[in-house]
Order: sequence, then C-alpha cells, then structure tokens
Amino acid sequence: MLAAIGLDERHEAAYRALVAVGAADVDDLARRLSLNEHDTEHALRRLERHGLAAQSSARPGRWVAAPPGVALGALLTQQRHELEKAELTAALLAEEYRAVAAAPAGHDLVEVVTGAAAVAQRFLQLQLGASDEVCALVTGDPMAVSARDNDPAEAQAAGRGVRYRVVVERSVLDLPDGVGELTVALGRREEVRVANLVPTKLVVADRSLAMVPLTTRTAEPTALVVHASGLLELLSGLFESVWREALPLTLGASGVVEQRPDGPDGTDLEVLSLLLAGLTDASVAKQLDLGLRTVQRRVKRLMELTGVTTRLQLGWHAYERGWVARETRETRD
Repeated sequence: MLAAIGLDERHEAAYRALVAVGAADVDDLARRLSLNEHDTEHALRRLERHGLAAQSSARPGRWVAAPPGVALGALLTQQRHELEKAELTAALLAEEYRAVAAAPAGHDLVEVVTGAAAVAQRFLQLQLGASDEVCALVTGDPMAVSARDNDPAEAQAAGRGVRYRVVVERSVLDLPDGVGELTVALGRREEVRVANLVPTKLVVADRSLAMVPLTTRTAEPTALVVHASGLLELLSGLFESVWREALPLTLGASGVVEQRPDGPDGTDLEVLSLLLAGLTDASVAKQLDLGLRTVQRRVKRLMELTGVTTRLQLGWHAYERGWVARETRETRD
C-alpha cells in the first residue's frame, strides 16, 4: 500500500510492526518480522531515511516509530508535488508535440514498431491514451497481445468513459475463451459486432492514431502506428465500412446472442422510393397517409439498420441491398 512513496513490502511491514508497538529493539522487531537482525536493521535504516523511524536517544539500539499522520502526510505531500511537476512537464511536452505535429514531415506520419513486447506496449498505450473512442477490428489470430493481456487496459479505458466499438471475426466465437471474453466486453457496455471475415487487425484511437499489423518475412511481430493523415482517414473509413455491414452482438439469457436486424417492411420501401424520387418528408407523409413523425421515425430506423449517418448514405445502401430498384427515380420522373 505504501509503494507509491518508495517503500516495498518488507519496509512497509517493518513500519507497521514498529507502529504497533511504538518502539522496539532490533532483535525484538526481527522476531516479529521473521527476519534476521541484519535485514531488519537495513529496513529500519531505510525507514529512517524516509523520516518514518528514528533511533532512541535515551536507549541505544532501540527504534521509535514516527507518528504516521505527520510522517506519511509529509511524504504524500512531497509525492503530490512531484506528480504536479510531472503533469506540468507532460502538458508542456504535449503542447510541443502538437506544434510539431501540425505540419509533420512525411516520414513522421508512420512509426514502425518491431518486436512482440514493443508492439504490445504500443497497443496498450493507444487505449490508455484514448479519451473519446477506441475502434477495433479483431481477427481470430492475436499477433502480440491476447485478449486476456489486453483486458486490464480495456477495462480501465472503458471505466473512464471511453466508447468501444469492436468488430470481431466470426472465428473468434469458436475460440476457447472467445465467448467469455465477449461477454465481459458486453458487460462493460462495449458495442460489439460480428462479421464473417475481418480484413485485418486494426485499432483506431480518437480518430487521431491507428495501429495495424505489418506482414513481414521476419519472425518478430511488426506493426505500423499511423498518425493523423490521409492514411489514417483511410483506415478509419475501412473500420466504418466493416462496422456498417457487421451484425450486433448482445447479452441474452443464454449468453452472447447475434442480433439479426429485421429488414424494411413494405411501408419502409415506399417511403424510401418516394424520398429517392425527391419528395420531402411532408410530401411522403401526405401521399402515404402517414404522420410526419412516423415517416421521420421510419427513416431514422432505416439509417440505424444500415449504420449510416446521412440520408445520402441511406440511399446508396438501399440501392446496394436491393431495397429500391435503380430505375425507381427515372420511372417516377
């Protein structure tokens, strides 16, 4: 518990034992700690340097505990001061980094990270540094970080309010711990979808940094870390396209359930056809004898169904999915 102020378990145990009795000789304290006298005296010297213990002036060889409220309070105050200085330094470095990143050189837009340990560390950093959203594509073949190893960082980020949107390849459901790990993620209110195939592993943090594995002939895992650039926008677009086509996963009574959304009904198709013919929501409502809010609600549902954010995108997806014939508009014109 006192590791934050520089004490390991042995030194903390020595201080706790000394506080419990107020004062003790080295041999007495050694018996209490089940240590030899040399190690006990070494621990007491360490406590003395931290101001937590002192030798009795009246009785040589006897050690007295410093009052915890005073001694620990002083150490905590000093630690807070050091943290404040570190935060200030971090803020200054971040500002300097942003100034340089405003017009980065081409070769600075991509980092090559090599080695399992380095790839794992960078992957965790991306998540722990996110403040808004983490988007990820997950295949059934982990490169350097297993789901179990990643769980603490993911849980910490999600606990801070970072939104997670994850698309997993269907083969992940067949892994020994696959369903269990997805159950944990869904329990943290992460948004998870499944696709038959995921084109590549990918993680995008706050749409400002991405990481993607790099296939090389070397045995060591290698990944690219991509900073804000056209390439990053391309990777973000790749994620969004896979996300739109994937099916949501939810927690059901029997565990993880694949939620297959219903397709549009006949009225939905009529609404789509009229909108694509150029009619306004009000005109569609009047022609189909529907309320305006009903039309708008149906359009919103169709947008959610296709995972799009604009009506232009909805029209494109409606054509691609065969919901509306491409000649519809020409016929109505």
